[in-house]
Amino acid sequence: MPWLRTPARVPALLLLAAAAAALAPRARAQGGLEVWAYVDAQGTAHFADRALDDRYTPVLRNQAVQAMDRIPGKTMTRSSLLTWLEFAPEVKAVQPHLREAEAATGIDAELLKALIAVESGFKADSVSPRGAMGLMQITPATAQRYVTPAEAALGAVDEQLRDGRRNILIGARLLADLWRRHGGVDRALAAWNAGEGALRRAGGALPDIPETRAHVHLVLELYWTLLQQRHLGQARQMRLMAPAAAPGPEPRTP
Repeated sequence: MPWLRTPARVPALLLLAAAAAALAPRARAQGGLEVWAYVDAQGTAHFADRALDDRYTPVLRNQAVQAMDRIPGKTMTRSSLLTWLEFAPEVKAVQPHLREAEAATGIDAELLKALIAVESGFKADSVSPRGAMGLMQITPATAQRYVTPAEAALGAVDEQLRDGRRNILIGARLLADLWRRHGGVDRALAAWNAGEGALRRAGGALPDIPETRAHVHLVLELYWTLLQQRHLGQARQMRLMAPAAAPGPEPRTP
């Protein structure tokens, strides 16, 4: 397939959409769509419908083409939500805090962004019926275990949670601790949503709670896509790799 040149700094989501559209006809015949990609040293994003070698990583998992953009149980499509995350001023305003939290805890800024999108929709003044507060929806009782002495000296913990920067830093510490203690991001997110007791009762597996499973699924889908955008974000052009030709009949021997 030909090289497709794109404007400098084109959003990775647009590159992915173009690749998916180009690969869709073959996917319809197979009943699903996968997109694999890598970015080379020249800034070219290479897309294919499978891993052609070990440089490729999945950027769109196998799913029906007709439903590829729909998040189960949600009215908003993944692409519209991702577009909002890319351009919303309230998201851009906290981006430095997300990077600061990533550097401090090792939790990807994209995971924090995905979790905030699901928990509060980036509404810093949000308070849930059970008292969870701020961007990451943390209860004061939980936050008390993760504030630093310097933060505690600044005021009551509920005041810390009303501050966007400190809410994110406290939440990142909490998520990093859950991940470390439960051995995986999916279980950490399940504990975040349903509580660690529910995780223990499920024997360390994801609890069979529809809300919790939907929460984990949505956060991970957003995180995974945002992370791929980050890696593809420097691509300046793309190349679609032609699928291998179907093998022909074996030659007949006399």
